[in-house]
Amino acid sequence: MVKSVLVLGAGMIGVSTAIHLRERGLDVVLVDRKAAGQETSYGNAGLIQREATRPYAFPMNARDLVDVALARNNDVHYSIGALPALAGRLSAYARNSLPGPYGRIVPPWRALIETCLTEHTRFIDATNSWDLVTQGGWRSGFRSEGRDFDAAREDAITRVREDGLSVDIEDSRTLASREPALIRAMAGSIWWKDAWAVSNPGELVARYARHFTAIGGAIAFGDAATLDRTASGWSVRTPDGVLNAEATVVALGPWSDDLAKRLGYSFPLFVKRGYHRHYTCTAMPAIPMLDVEHGVMIAPMQAGLRLTTGAEFLPRDDAPSPVQLDVAERGVREIFALGAGVEATPWLGSRPVMPDMLPNIGAAPRDPSLWFHFGHAHQGFTLGPSSGRLLAELMTGETPFVDPTPYAPARWLD
Repeated sequence: MVKSVLVLGAGMIGVSTAIHLRERGLDVVLVDRKAAGQETSYGNAGLIQREATRPYAFPMNARDLVDVALARNNDVHYSIGALPALAGRLSAYARNSLPGPYGRIVPPWRALIETCLTEHTRFIDATNSWDLVTQGGWRSGFRSEGRDFDAAREDAITRVREDGLSVDIEDSRTLASREPALIRAMAGSIWWKDAWAVSNPGELVARYARHFTAIGGAIAFGDAATLDRTASGWSVRTPDGVLNAEATVVALGPWSDDLAKRLGYSFPLFVKRGYHRHYTCTAMPAIPMLDVEHGVMIAPMQAGLRLTTGAEFLPRDDAPSPVQLDVAERGVREIFALGAGVEATPWLGSRPVMPDMLPNIGAAPRDPSLWFHFGHAHQGFTLGPSSGRLLAELMTGETPFVDPTPYAPARWLD
Protein backbone atom coordinates (compact mmCIF):
# COMPACT_ATOMS: atom_id res chain seq x y z
CA MET A 1 0.00 0.00 0.00
CA VAL A 2 1.15 3.54 -0.74
CA LYS A 3 2.49 5.37 2.32
CA SER A 4 3.06 8.96 1.16
CA VAL A 5 0.91 11.23 -1.01
CA LEU A 6 1.00 14.70 -2.52
CA VAL A 7 -2.50 16.14 -2.87
CA LEU A 8 -2.45 18.95 -5.42
CA GLY A 9 -5.19 21.49 -4.83
CA ALA A 10 -6.50 22.88 -1.53
CA GLY A 11 -10.15 23.38 -2.37
CA MET A 12 -12.94 21.38 -0.76
CA ILE A 13 -12.12 18.32 -2.89
CA GLY A 14 -8.39 18.36 -2.17
CA VAL A 15 -8.67 19.19 1.53
CA SER A 16 -11.31 16.51 2.10
CA THR A 17 -9.19 13.96 0.26
CA ALA A 18 -6.16 14.88 2.34
CA ILE A 19 -8.10 14.42 5.60
CA HIS A 20 -9.40 11.00 4.60
CA LEU A 21 -5.94 9.84 3.56
CA ARG A 22 -4.35 11.14 6.74
CA GLU A 23 -7.03 9.43 8.85
CA ARG A 24 -5.91 6.18 7.23
CA GLY A 25 -2.34 6.70 8.38
CA LEU A 26 -0.71 8.02 5.21
CA ASP A 27 1.88 10.79 5.18
CA VAL A 28 0.10 13.53 3.24
CA VAL A 29 1.19 16.95 2.01
CA LEU A 30 -1.44 19.28 0.61
CA VAL A 31 0.01 21.61 -2.03
CA ASP A 32 -1.47 24.79 -3.49
CA ARG A 33 -0.38 28.20 -4.71
CA LYS A 34 -2.85 29.83 -2.32
CA ALA A 35 -4.23 29.23 1.14
CA ALA A 36 -6.92 26.56 1.45
CA GLY A 37 -10.37 27.44 0.16
CA GLN A 38 -9.40 30.54 -1.80
CA GLU A 39 -10.39 29.53 -5.34
CA THR A 40 -13.54 27.79 -6.61
CA SER A 41 -14.52 26.58 -3.13
CA TYR A 42 -14.54 30.18 -1.90
CA GLY A 43 -16.92 31.57 -4.47
CA ASN A 44 -19.95 29.28 -4.46
CA ALA A 45 -23.37 29.88 -2.90
CA GLY A 46 -22.34 28.01 0.26
CA LEU A 47 -24.89 25.21 -0.08
CA ILE A 48 -24.36 21.60 0.94
CA GLN A 49 -26.99 20.25 -1.41
CA ARG A 50 -28.40 16.98 -0.12
CA GLU A 51 -31.41 17.63 -2.35
CA ALA A 52 -29.25 17.68 -5.53
CA THR A 53 -29.96 14.02 -6.27
CA ARG A 54 -29.96 14.66 -10.02
CA PRO A 55 -27.20 16.51 -11.88
CA TYR A 56 -27.96 19.55 -14.00
CA ALA A 57 -29.13 18.34 -17.40
CA PHE A 58 -28.87 20.20 -20.68
CA PRO A 59 -32.11 22.08 -21.46
CA MET A 60 -34.02 19.88 -23.88
CA ASN A 61 -37.23 21.74 -24.70
CA ALA A 62 -37.36 24.15 -27.60
CA ARG A 63 -38.45 27.16 -25.58
CA ASP A 64 -35.51 26.92 -23.19
CA LEU A 65 -33.06 26.47 -26.05
CA VAL A 66 -34.44 29.51 -27.87
CA ASP A 67 -34.28 31.57 -24.67
CA VAL A 68 -30.61 30.66 -24.25
CA ALA A 69 -29.79 31.27 -27.91
CA LEU A 70 -31.45 34.69 -27.90
CA ALA A 71 -30.16 35.63 -24.42
CA ARG A 72 -33.72 36.00 -23.14
CA ASN A 73 -32.90 34.67 -19.69
CA ASN A 74 -30.03 35.23 -17.30
CA ASP A 75 -29.22 31.58 -16.58
CA VAL A 76 -26.61 31.33 -19.32
CA HIS A 77 -24.22 33.77 -20.97
CA TYR A 78 -21.93 32.87 -23.82
CA SER A 79 -19.82 34.27 -26.63
CA ILE A 80 -20.38 33.05 -30.18
CA GLY A 81 -16.62 32.92 -30.60
CA ALA A 82 -16.26 30.50 -27.67
CA LEU A 83 -18.77 27.94 -28.94
CA PRO A 84 -16.74 26.14 -31.65
CA ALA A 85 -14.19 24.96 -29.09
CA LEU A 86 -16.99 23.80 -26.79
CA ALA A 87 -19.28 22.29 -29.42
CA GLY A 88 -18.15 18.67 -29.08
CA ARG A 89 -18.27 18.68 -25.29
CA LEU A 90 -21.61 20.47 -25.08
CA SER A 91 -23.03 18.06 -27.67
CA ALA A 92 -21.89 15.12 -25.56
CA TYR A 93 -23.40 16.76 -22.48
CA ALA A 94 -26.68 17.17 -24.37
CA ARG A 95 -26.67 13.54 -25.51
CA ASN A 96 -26.10 12.43 -21.93
CA SER A 97 -29.13 14.50 -20.91
CA LEU A 98 -31.46 12.35 -23.00
CA PRO A 99 -33.67 10.02 -20.91
CA GLY A 100 -31.69 6.82 -21.52
CA PRO A 101 -28.16 8.02 -20.72
CA TYR A 102 -29.39 10.38 -18.01
CA GLY A 103 -31.22 7.53 -16.30
CA ARG A 104 -27.92 5.64 -16.08
CA ILE A 105 -26.04 8.69 -14.77
CA VAL A 106 -28.41 9.56 -11.93
CA PRO A 107 -27.82 6.48 -9.69
CA PRO A 108 -24.03 6.91 -9.31
CA TRP A 109 -24.50 10.65 -8.87
CA ARG A 110 -27.14 10.09 -6.21
CA ALA A 111 -24.93 7.53 -4.43
CA LEU A 112 -22.42 10.28 -3.62
CA ILE A 113 -24.99 12.98 -2.85
CA GLU A 114 -26.85 10.78 -0.36
CA THR A 115 -23.82 10.66 1.95
CA CYS A 116 -22.91 14.35 1.81
CA LEU A 117 -24.50 15.42 5.10
CA THR A 118 -23.10 12.46 7.02
CA GLU A 119 -19.57 13.06 5.74
CA HIS A 120 -19.70 16.83 6.22
CA THR A 121 -21.07 16.34 9.73
CA ARG A 122 -17.93 14.44 10.75
CA PHE A 123 -15.73 17.30 9.58
CA ILE A 124 -18.01 20.03 10.97
CA ASP A 125 -17.98 18.32 14.36
CA ALA A 126 -14.20 17.91 14.26
CA THR A 127 -13.69 21.59 13.45
CA ASN A 128 -16.41 23.03 15.71
CA SER A 129 -17.89 24.76 12.68
CA TRP A 130 -21.61 24.64 13.36
CA ASP A 131 -21.48 28.42 13.80
CA LEU A 132 -21.11 28.62 10.01
CA VAL A 133 -23.92 26.19 9.16
CA THR A 134 -27.70 26.67 8.97
CA GLN A 135 -29.78 23.52 8.50
CA GLY A 136 -32.70 25.29 6.89
CA GLY A 137 -32.51 24.49 3.18
CA TRP A 138 -33.04 27.01 0.37
CA ARG A 139 -35.84 28.25 -1.87
CA SER A 140 -36.53 28.51 -5.58
CA GLY A 141 -38.57 31.73 -5.71
CA PHE A 142 -41.02 32.57 -8.50
CA ARG A 143 -42.30 36.07 -9.17
CA SER A 144 -45.30 34.98 -11.22
CA GLU A 145 -47.54 32.02 -11.85
CA GLY A 146 -47.12 30.22 -15.14
CA ARG A 147 -45.35 27.46 -16.97
CA ASP A 148 -42.06 27.62 -15.05
CA PHE A 149 -43.67 27.52 -11.61
CA ASP A 150 -46.02 24.75 -12.71
CA ALA A 151 -43.08 22.68 -13.96
CA ALA A 152 -41.18 23.31 -10.73
CA ARG A 153 -44.13 22.10 -8.66
CA GLU A 154 -44.35 18.92 -10.72
CA ASP A 155 -40.61 18.34 -10.37
CA ALA A 156 -40.77 18.87 -6.60
CA ILE A 157 -43.58 16.34 -6.26
CA THR A 158 -41.60 13.84 -8.34
CA ARG A 159 -38.47 14.37 -6.26
CA VAL A 160 -40.39 13.79 -3.03
CA ARG A 161 -41.89 10.59 -4.41
CA GLU A 162 -38.81 9.16 -6.14
CA ASP A 163 -35.89 10.61 -4.15
CA GLY A 164 -37.42 10.86 -0.68
CA LEU A 165 -36.72 14.56 -0.32
CA SER A 166 -38.35 16.97 2.10
CA VAL A 167 -39.98 19.80 0.12
CA ASP A 168 -42.62 22.45 0.77
CA ILE A 169 -44.51 24.11 -2.09
CA GLU A 170 -45.25 27.60 -0.77
CA ASP A 171 -47.91 29.94 -2.13
CA SER A 172 -47.54 33.71 -2.06
CA ARG A 173 -49.01 34.20 1.40
CA THR A 174 -46.98 31.38 2.98
CA LEU A 175 -43.75 32.63 1.43
CA ALA A 176 -44.39 36.18 2.64
CA SER A 177 -44.98 34.97 6.20
CA ARG A 178 -41.86 32.80 6.24
CA GLU A 179 -39.59 35.29 4.46
CA PRO A 180 -40.34 38.72 5.95
CA ALA A 181 -37.27 40.28 4.31
CA LEU A 182 -39.07 40.31 0.94
CA ILE A 183 -40.07 43.84 -0.07
CA ARG A 184 -42.55 42.75 -2.76
CA ALA A 185 -44.95 39.89 -3.15
CA MET A 186 -43.93 36.81 -5.13
CA ALA A 187 -46.11 34.06 -6.55
CA GLY A 188 -44.52 31.46 -4.30
CA SER A 189 -41.56 29.14 -4.00
CA ILE A 190 -40.25 25.62 -3.68
CA TRP A 191 -38.53 25.15 -0.32
CA TRP A 192 -35.83 22.46 -0.59
CA LYS A 193 -35.49 21.61 3.07
CA ASP A 194 -32.75 18.95 3.01
CA ALA A 195 -29.88 21.30 2.13
CA TRP A 196 -27.59 23.14 4.53
CA ALA A 197 -26.28 26.67 4.05
CA VAL A 198 -22.77 27.83 4.99
CA SER A 199 -22.22 31.51 5.74
CA ASN A 200 -18.53 31.52 4.77
CA PRO A 201 -17.59 28.69 2.39
CA GLY A 202 -13.92 29.62 2.19
CA GLU A 203 -13.63 29.68 5.97
CA LEU A 204 -15.20 26.23 6.27
CA VAL A 205 -12.58 24.83 3.88
CA ALA A 206 -9.87 26.66 5.83
CA ARG A 207 -11.09 25.07 9.08
CA TYR A 208 -11.10 21.65 7.46
CA ALA A 209 -7.50 22.33 6.37
CA ARG A 210 -6.48 23.30 9.90
CA HIS A 211 -8.02 20.06 11.12
CA PHE A 212 -5.91 18.23 8.55
CA THR A 213 -2.73 19.72 10.02
CA ALA A 214 -3.96 19.04 13.56
CA ILE A 215 -4.12 15.30 12.79
CA GLY A 216 -0.60 15.29 11.39
CA GLY A 217 -0.94 16.45 7.79
CA ALA A 218 1.25 19.11 6.21
CA ILE A 219 0.43 22.02 3.91
CA ALA A 220 2.92 23.58 1.52
CA PHE A 221 2.74 26.46 -0.92
CA GLY A 222 3.79 25.32 -4.36
CA ASP A 223 2.83 25.18 -8.01
CA ALA A 224 1.34 21.91 -9.26
CA ALA A 225 2.81 22.70 -12.67
CA THR A 226 6.22 21.69 -11.26
CA LEU A 227 5.05 18.10 -10.68
CA ASP A 228 7.57 15.55 -11.99
CA ARG A 229 7.91 11.79 -12.03
CA THR A 230 10.81 10.38 -10.02
CA ALA A 231 12.30 6.93 -9.61
CA SER A 232 10.26 6.42 -6.45
CA GLY A 233 7.10 8.34 -7.32
CA TRP A 234 6.51 12.06 -7.68
CA SER A 235 8.03 15.40 -6.72
CA VAL A 236 6.86 19.00 -6.67
CA ARG A 237 8.89 22.13 -6.06
CA THR A 238 8.08 24.64 -3.33
CA PRO A 239 9.88 27.76 -2.07
CA ASP A 240 11.20 25.63 0.80
CA GLY A 241 12.52 22.83 -1.39
CA VAL A 242 11.42 19.75 -3.27
CA LEU A 243 8.68 17.51 -1.86
CA ASN A 244 8.63 13.81 -2.72
CA ALA A 245 5.95 11.15 -2.33
CA GLU A 246 5.03 7.75 -3.68
CA ALA A 247 1.69 8.91 -5.09
CA THR A 248 0.00 12.11 -6.14
CA VAL A 249 -3.63 13.23 -6.39
CA VAL A 250 -4.64 15.83 -8.97
CA ALA A 251 -7.49 17.77 -7.35
CA LEU A 252 -7.06 21.10 -9.11
CA GLY A 253 -10.66 21.70 -10.10
CA PRO A 254 -10.87 23.67 -13.37
CA TRP A 255 -7.07 23.61 -13.74
CA SER A 256 -6.84 19.80 -13.51
CA ASP A 257 -6.82 19.16 -17.24
CA ASP A 258 -3.81 21.46 -17.73
CA LEU A 259 -1.66 19.18 -15.59
CA ALA A 260 -3.30 16.02 -16.92
CA LYS A 261 -2.39 16.98 -20.49
CA ARG A 262 1.23 17.52 -19.54
CA LEU A 263 1.23 14.04 -18.01
CA GLY A 264 -0.19 12.50 -21.18
CA TYR A 265 -3.91 12.33 -20.37
CA SER A 266 -6.61 14.23 -22.25
CA PHE A 267 -10.00 14.76 -20.62
CA PRO A 268 -13.02 16.47 -22.23
CA LEU A 269 -13.36 18.82 -19.27
CA PHE A 270 -15.00 22.20 -19.82
CA VAL A 271 -15.87 24.99 -17.42
CA LYS A 272 -18.94 26.93 -16.44
CA ARG A 273 -17.74 30.29 -15.24
CA GLY A 274 -19.65 32.17 -12.55
CA TYR A 275 -19.55 35.43 -10.63
CA HIS A 276 -20.42 36.63 -7.17
CA ARG A 277 -20.45 39.86 -5.25
CA HIS A 278 -21.51 40.75 -1.72
CA TYR A 279 -23.86 43.62 -0.92
CA THR A 280 -25.01 45.29 2.24
CA CYS A 281 -28.62 44.50 3.05
CA THR A 282 -30.81 46.00 5.77
CA ALA A 283 -32.88 42.81 6.11
CA MET A 284 -31.20 39.54 5.18
CA PRO A 285 -33.29 36.63 3.87
CA ALA A 286 -33.73 33.84 6.39
CA ILE A 287 -32.31 31.22 4.01
CA PRO A 288 -30.81 31.36 0.50
CA MET A 289 -33.21 31.93 -2.38
CA LEU A 290 -32.86 31.36 -6.10
CA ASP A 291 -34.57 34.17 -8.00
CA VAL A 292 -35.62 31.95 -10.90
CA GLU A 293 -36.58 34.74 -13.28
CA HIS A 294 -33.18 36.41 -12.93
CA GLY A 295 -31.02 33.28 -12.65
CA VAL A 296 -29.33 34.35 -9.43
CA MET A 297 -28.81 32.64 -6.07
CA ILE A 298 -29.20 35.06 -3.17
CA ALA A 299 -27.29 33.81 -0.13
CA PRO A 300 -26.79 35.50 3.26
CA MET A 301 -23.10 35.41 4.19
CA GLN A 302 -20.86 36.81 6.90
CA ALA A 303 -19.53 39.29 4.34
CA GLY A 304 -22.97 40.45 3.21
CA LEU A 305 -25.68 39.24 0.87
CA ARG A 306 -23.92 37.20 -1.82
CA LEU A 307 -25.36 37.14 -5.33
CA THR A 308 -24.05 34.23 -7.42
CA THR A 309 -24.73 33.87 -11.12
CA GLY A 310 -25.50 30.96 -13.42
CA ALA A 311 -23.26 29.57 -16.14
CA GLU A 312 -21.01 31.56 -18.46
CA PHE A 313 -19.51 29.66 -21.39
CA LEU A 314 -16.22 31.40 -22.06
CA PRO A 315 -12.62 30.17 -21.87
CA ARG A 316 -11.53 29.80 -18.26
CA ASP A 317 -8.87 32.51 -18.42
CA ASP A 318 -10.75 35.11 -20.48
CA ALA A 319 -11.26 38.55 -18.98
CA PRO A 320 -14.31 38.96 -16.72
CA SER A 321 -17.61 39.92 -18.35
CA PRO A 322 -20.07 40.12 -15.46
CA VAL A 323 -23.17 40.95 -17.49
CA GLN A 324 -25.18 38.28 -15.66
CA LEU A 325 -24.35 39.85 -12.32
CA ASP A 326 -25.48 43.27 -13.55
CA VAL A 327 -28.86 41.83 -14.57
CA ALA A 328 -29.08 39.87 -11.32
CA GLU A 329 -28.38 42.91 -9.17
CA ARG A 330 -31.14 44.94 -10.80
CA GLY A 331 -33.56 42.08 -10.29
CA VAL A 332 -32.67 41.40 -6.67
CA ARG A 333 -33.15 45.07 -5.78
CA GLU A 334 -36.83 44.55 -6.62
CA ILE A 335 -37.35 41.89 -3.95
CA PHE A 336 -34.77 42.56 -1.20
CA ALA A 337 -33.41 45.77 0.36
CA LEU A 338 -30.06 45.50 -1.37
CA GLY A 339 -27.48 48.15 -0.53
CA ALA A 340 -24.05 48.96 -1.92
CA GLY A 341 -21.58 46.41 -3.20
CA VAL A 342 -18.99 45.36 -0.63
CA GLU A 343 -16.18 44.56 -3.09
CA ALA A 344 -14.97 46.96 -5.76
CA THR A 345 -15.13 44.25 -8.43
CA PRO A 346 -17.00 40.93 -8.65
CA TRP A 347 -15.34 37.59 -7.97
CA LEU A 348 -14.98 35.22 -10.94
CA GLY A 349 -14.49 31.46 -10.76
CA SER A 350 -14.95 28.33 -12.86
CA ARG A 351 -16.77 25.06 -12.25
CA PRO A 352 -15.10 21.96 -13.78
CA VAL A 353 -17.62 19.89 -15.74
CA MET A 354 -17.43 16.50 -17.46
CA PRO A 355 -19.77 15.69 -20.39
CA ASP A 356 -21.33 12.76 -18.52
CA MET A 357 -21.91 14.92 -15.41
CA LEU A 358 -19.91 12.55 -13.19
CA PRO A 359 -16.59 13.42 -11.52
CA ASN A 360 -13.32 11.63 -12.17
CA ILE A 361 -12.39 9.60 -9.09
CA GLY A 362 -9.67 7.02 -9.50
CA ALA A 363 -6.24 6.03 -10.74
CA ALA A 364 -4.70 6.96 -14.06
CA PRO A 365 -4.75 3.90 -16.35
CA ARG A 366 -1.02 3.98 -17.13
CA ASP A 367 0.22 5.34 -13.78
CA PRO A 368 -1.12 3.49 -10.73
CA SER A 369 0.54 6.06 -8.46
CA LEU A 370 -1.27 8.97 -10.17
CA TRP A 371 -4.84 9.64 -9.08
CA PHE A 372 -7.41 11.98 -10.60
CA HIS A 373 -10.08 13.70 -8.52
CA PHE A 374 -11.91 16.49 -10.32
CA GLY A 375 -14.95 17.35 -12.43
CA HIS A 376 -17.63 17.76 -9.75
CA ALA A 377 -19.29 20.67 -11.59
CA HIS A 378 -21.65 22.63 -9.31
CA GLN A 379 -21.25 20.23 -6.39
CA GLY A 380 -17.58 20.16 -5.41
CA PHE A 381 -18.38 21.96 -2.15
CA THR A 382 -21.18 19.50 -1.43
CA LEU A 383 -19.35 16.34 -2.46
CA GLY A 384 -15.81 16.96 -1.18
CA PRO A 385 -16.00 14.79 1.97
CA SER A 386 -17.96 11.97 0.28
CA SER A 387 -15.84 11.93 -2.86
CA GLY A 388 -12.65 12.23 -0.80
CA ARG A 389 -13.68 9.21 1.22
CA LEU A 390 -14.18 7.15 -1.94
CA LEU A 391 -10.79 8.10 -3.36
CA ALA A 392 -9.06 7.35 -0.05
CA GLU A 393 -10.72 3.93 0.08
CA LEU A 394 -9.52 3.17 -3.43
CA MET A 395 -5.98 4.33 -2.67
CA THR A 396 -5.71 2.25 0.50
CA GLY A 397 -7.35 -0.91 -0.81
CA GLU A 398 -10.48 -0.69 1.31
CA THR A 399 -13.84 -1.85 0.07
CA PRO A 400 -15.37 1.31 -1.42
CA PHE A 401 -18.69 2.44 -0.01
CA VAL A 402 -20.08 2.85 -3.54
CA ASP A 403 -19.22 1.19 -6.84
CA PRO A 404 -16.34 3.31 -8.21
CA THR A 405 -16.69 2.14 -11.82
CA PRO A 406 -18.88 5.02 -13.11
CA TYR A 407 -16.34 7.62 -11.96
CA ALA A 408 -13.21 5.87 -13.26
CA PRO A 409 -10.96 8.21 -15.26
CA ALA A 410 -10.31 5.31 -17.64
CA ARG A 411 -13.78 5.81 -19.13
CA TRP A 412 -12.34 8.76 -21.08
CA LEU A 413 -8.99 7.24 -21.89
CA ASP A 414 -9.68 3.93 -23.61
